[in-house]
Amino acid sequence: MKNDHSFITGRLKSFKYAFAGAYKLITTEHSIMVQFSIAIALNIAGFYFGISKEEWLCQTLAIGLVLSVEGLNTAVEKIADFIHPEYHEKIGFIKDIAAGAVTFAALTALAVGCIIYVPIIMAL
Repeated sequence: MKNDHSFITGRLKSFKYAFAGAYKLITTEHSIMVQFSIAIALNIAGFYFGISKEEWLCQTLAIGLVLSVEGLNTAVEKIADFIHPEYHEKIGFIKDIAAGAVTFAALTALAVGCIIYVPIIMAL
């Protein structure tokens, strides 16, 4: 395989692989499917309720945070399962830590969603 050292074509290939990875996450991982569906629903809600530019920024960052950390968690789990397919206490510990990171991201996103939408819904 010939290495392509061109900056532009190298970056285009990187984007190709990145989008392929995002597609694989969205189409094969159930937790990402659920979180992506919630992200779509929140974007629809944002348009429906006419949230502010600042609220859009916070919502977008929160969604990106959750999807990104969940993707990294999935990668950790896949690597761990590849390296040690049968149960191992240390692998379980590593996977629990990665899942804990997703929990922090999800709780942060939940807080952002509540800050944005609870006052809107209460005012209805």
